[in-house]
Amino acid sequence: MSAPEEVYEAILDETSQLLVGNEDAIEALTIALLTNGHVLLEGVPGVAKTTIANLFAHAANLDYQRIQMTPDVLPADITGTHIYRENLGEFDLQRGPVFSNVVLADEINRATPKTQSALLEAMEEGQVTIEGETLKLPYPFMVVATQNPIEYEGTFNLPEAQRDRFQFKVVVDIPDRADEREILERFDRSPSLKPSDISNVIDDADIGEARQVVTSVHVDDKVFDYILDLVGATRTHAAVDFGASPRASLAFLRAGKAAAAIRGRDYVIPDDVKRLAPIIMSHRLVLGTEADISGRDPRDVVEEVVDTVPTPEVGLGESTTSSVAGDDD
Repeated sequence: MSAPEEVYEAILDETSQLLVGNEDAIEALTIALLTNGHVLLEGVPGVAKTTIANLFAHAANLDYQRIQMTPDVLPADITGTHIYRENLGEFDLQRGPVFSNVVLADEINRATPKTQSALLEAMEEGQVTIEGETLKLPYPFMVVATQNPIEYEGTFNLPEAQRDRFQFKVVVDIPDRADEREILERFDRSPSLKPSDISNVIDDADIGEARQVVTSVHVDDKVFDYILDLVGATRTHAAVDFGASPRASLAFLRAGKAAAAIRGRDYVIPDDVKRLAPIIMSHRLVLGTEADISGRDPRDVVEEVVDTVPTPEVGLGESTTSSVAGDDD
């Protein structure tokens, strides 16, 4: 198995044994895995945010560690520290949970900004520095964080630098009635069903080969311009004080390639970019005071930007529009 679409389908099929719905979250996690990205999952309690991350890690055969973020968690609790071994008469490095393929920072906004910042170097450079010693993290490496959007007591806002390092912010909604009924029936049939029952369906070689395929996906000049137009429009929007950063542009590029690849294409179309816009840009925007006070949602601003910026017609060779017209319908 080397094709990105095969990797995605294998993970989706396996996680679907326990998970009902939430295909968008599994797609975002797969794209992040193939592009060295990180994902923030936001939703009210009980919508399976933690379960989604756990299932994904099991299906992808990745080492998984969960950190319950609370105000008393210290940076060393995440990265690790040197401990004196009296019997040896020397200090020994005790590695923290960050030394895993998938690190789940559960309820990340309950940790202090100082503790949250312990993840910045790991998320950007794939390494951590412990008491002056720089150590590489495992390959692959990704941070999945969760947060509750309705509870603010005892929480700390994620700093802009932290939010910007998340490739995606995915909102995990309450399931509709049909999906919730399926959940009830499934757990009625199998009350003991749990993430550890999920099989490992891919391995490191599959991930490496799929990543190589993603890097070779073609991006037309018009798609480059479309990405820049979307990102640029957030910087001039009346409701926005600080728009999306160049890191958002890179996220569009990398994620757009992966989104095309998991659909079996070796070229990116504007719809790939358009579909990704809400989960790439909404958490990066800093709204102005007036917009913030009036309760404007950054996702609405992103929707306005997408509706306003013209979508280019892009094709390959002679089959310009016909080859992609029915894609992603």
